[in-house]
Amino acid sequence: MAAKFFVLAALVAIARGGVVPSAAVVAAPPVLARVSDATYDPLPQYSFGYDVQDALTGDSKSQVESRNGDIVQGQYSLVDPDGTRRIVDYVADPINGFNAVVRKAPLAVAAPVVAARAVAAPVVAARAVAAPLAVPAAAPLVAARAVASPLFAAPAPVRVY
Repeated sequence: MAAKFFVLAALVAIARGGVVPSAAVVAAPPVLARVSDATYDPLPQYSFGYDVQDALTGDSKSQVESRNGDIVQGQYSLVDPDGTRRIVDYVADPINGFNAVVRKAPLAVAAPVVAARAVAAPVVAARAVAAPLAVPAAAPLVAARAVASPLFAAPAPVRVY
């Protein structure tokens, strides 16, 4: 009986259900504002540089760069994993583009000076070893064994077809 009630309630809910009308959503068109860059510099100029020398991590690098209009000049350097310093000089302009010249220079690392230590003579003296004695040994006796000849000859193979 309860199942019939639930089926009837579902049918009534479906019959009463429908689309709920709503108001149409209308958005105002976006307003395009023209933005002008009042801080435009037709001849930009700047210059900067930095230098990092970290003895804890071994990081060593530097850079210097300057710009005058459309021409940028600079130099940077770093230490390669093979222990040499790579120095790059570069120039960028609208006519020739970016041009770089790479140089490698060895690092001047001072080797630590190690003082020679005096080593004491060993406490234990080497023992004298006697030379082995040469004892003559007799040559081994080898006797030739007599081998008897076979008593019969082996039969020859026969062809069977």
